[in-house]
Amino acid sequence: MEKSGARGDSGGAMRFSTRAGLDGDKNDKNDDRFPASGSKKYLDHDSDSSDDGSSGNSSADEDEQSWISWFCSLKGNEFFCEVDEEYIQDDFNLSGLSSMVPYYDYALDLILDVESPNDDMLTEQQHELVESAAEMLYGLIHARYILTSRGMVAMLEKYKQCHFGRCPRVYCNNHPCLPVGTSDVFRTATVKIFCPKCEDIYFPRSKYQGNIDGAYYGTTFPHLFLMTYGYLKPQRCATNYVPRIFGFKIREKQLLAESTKSGGAGGRSAGGAEAKEGGKADNAGA
Repeated sequence: MEKSGARGDSGGAMRFSTRAGLDGDKNDKNDDRFPASGSKKYLDHDSDSSDDGSSGNSSADEDEQSWISWFCSLKGNEFFCEVDEEYIQDDFNLSGLSSMVPYYDYALDLILDVESPNDDMLTEQQHELVESAAEMLYGLIHARYILTSRGMVAMLEKYKQCHFGRCPRVYCNNHPCLPVGTSDVFRTATVKIFCPKCEDIYFPRSKYQGNIDGAYYGTTFPHLFLMTYGYLKPQRCATNYVPRIFGFKIREKQLLAESTKSGGAGGRSAGGAEAKEGGKADNAGA
């Protein structure tokens, strides 16, 4: 689907202010994951409760929230950082994504809050597909952005605040984790969390975060992050849990080796006895 309208800069972005949202249609559903079809404007819900008390403050009434900020603030999207719009507006950074994402131009305009002249031509179902494509496109852009210096700085702040969760392993003592994908291919596996201390991966504790595609973070990020910020890499944990019965260690490997050894010796002795009996029978026949 071709578009006649060119992408504009952030100056052409059309956004809702808090006051405009309150004076608008009272029947709008603000709790939906995506806004109503055809709308590229998002309310700052956090300021709704204080709007009545600060009606005289015009600056507070005109608080804006971009699509990127709105998307990253959704429940379950805590692993995402906000990608700079300048990075997204550079076509070089998006090379190859147009063939992977349906409704690419519409999805890109939605992310950048650009009003498209052809939006009215889309059906309600197509608007839903555009919204889904925008989420996919942002995730794939995010995977590239967090490998840049600016992206790592943004992820560093989230890491310091433990936004990615802590290691569930007891001997890691709740060490902060980093998001990682087990594949760079979209729709292959969900995101996991990587613990720098035990160097193992785990499922996120939140079911919402566990549904995020792992390709939105990739397989490289946590390891490049720890190489960039080497002072954050902890000493690997050498303590392992030791199973015990009545206080005694279970020597499973030693018992397995002994049983294998005794079984092999028994087999050889039995084979030797059979060979001797066979030789005696041959001599008797002769």
